[in-house]
Amino acid sequence: MTSATRMLQQFVHQHPQLLVLTGAGVSTPSGIPDYRDQHGNWKRPQPVQHQHFMAEHDIRQRYWARSLAGWPTIRDAQPGIAHKTLAALEQQGNIIQLVTQNVDRLHQRAGSRRVIDLHGRSDHVRCMDCQTRYLRERVHQHSAECNPDFSNLKAPAAPDGDADLAELDFSGFQVPHCPRCYGILKPDVVFFGDHVPRSRVERAQQALQRADALLVIGSSLMVYSGFRFCKWAQQLNKPICALSLGQTRADDLLSLKLNAEVSSTLQHAFPLKGPA
Repeated sequence: MTSATRMLQQFVHQHPQLLVLTGAGVSTPSGIPDYRDQHGNWKRPQPVQHQHFMAEHDIRQRYWARSLAGWPTIRDAQPGIAHKTLAALEQQGNIIQLVTQNVDRLHQRAGSRRVIDLHGRSDHVRCMDCQTRYLRERVHQHSAECNPDFSNLKAPAAPDGDADLAELDFSGFQVPHCPRCYGILKPDVVFFGDHVPRSRVERAQQALQRADALLVIGSSLMVYSGFRFCKWAQQLNKPICALSLGQTRADDLLSLKLNAEVSSTLQHAFPLKGPA
């Protein structure tokens, strides 16, 4: 048993009612890429900005064309050891609320029930005019049918269902639109430059007030929407533990820093009963 495993066990034992905040490092073993390296630097070009997506047709053409190659990676991903272990800890009563920065819904598929999708969910698409929601897969299939020249593109997936495709002419791509009002369709996620809905933030804040401590797993906390949970925990005098490879934005706020691989540490600290 490693020291990280022992310290994580001890932290949970001492603080049995946790608010858990998860990031990309929980889902990378499931094949979903992350944005940043262990130093918090970008590993790929920055993702599309909300304002650009809404204002520029050519940006929407590029996004939805690349999505034909990138979305299947998110759609077909399966929950990993970390997702399943956290679901088991919730069932045991150790997690009163899980807040995830991920949009892949793998926590729910692993069995977690008390989940706040801080940045939304990538399996839904929302009309930005009439607010009607659609299944992402329905939009994906329609988009592929309307754009046969793009439907068989292969490229490395990006974290949000985008793909690393370059040097292509997207000008002929037919962008999917709302079948109800012809409005702009956008994945029901918080793009960079947008704001997390207040209701989600308030629910998470209330849970943090009830919790014994904050446990951060697999996040560099470079995005403020995640980092502010550490600021709030500090103001509430709640202990903060981070299990993540590399540095985080909140290193100077942490009560305990576990610089260790997420899945194996969770697996050894809290072995699952039965098949993983």
